[in-house]
Amino acid sequence: MAAKAKQADAEIEEKPEEEGEQPAAKSKLKLKLPTMKVMIIAAAGLLVIGGGGVAAYIFLGGSGHEKMAKTEAKPSIFVDLPDVLVNLANTGGDRTQYLKVKIVLELPSANEVQQIQPLMPRVLDAFQTYLRELRATDLDGSAGLYRLKEELTRRVNAAVAPNRITAVLFKEIVVQ
Repeated sequence: MAAKAKQADAEIEEKPEEEGEQPAAKSKLKLKLPTMKVMIIAAAGLLVIGGGGVAAYIFLGGSGHEKMAKTEAKPSIFVDLPDVLVNLANTGGDRTQYLKVKIVLELPSANEVQQIQPLMPRVLDAFQTYLRELRATDLDGSAGLYRLKEELTRRVNAAVAPNRITAVLFKEIVVQ
């Protein structure tokens, strides 16, 4: 490799000067670029050093842990609902399947409980009418349960408006 570099340098020096060039414009300093292997190793080293610096900044207190420690978590209030048992929608010849759900509502404060308790029949009606339209395939996997939880939260918030709940939580889900 070194022999090729020396040979290339010798060829450059042997070329005759072109007509438009000045002899003073040609300098004797030759800049030699590092090889690709050296450049890759240097880039990887800089990446490792930079990543270590960022990790040290985050883990050693530069991310604002002091602010997070000062904020207190508000205690949530949970309200159990009676069990809901519905038959799922089927497509003709299939056997009837049932869904049994135990649901807990998460409320932001204790005074919300007194405001929501008189509206529980409306909440249960919203659950019954929505759950009866579901098929067993709608509840497959964690994505199906996540969609169910989001839809039930939306329906409860619509039923108890202007009050709001934080989340609908499942204690038990059985499809039979």
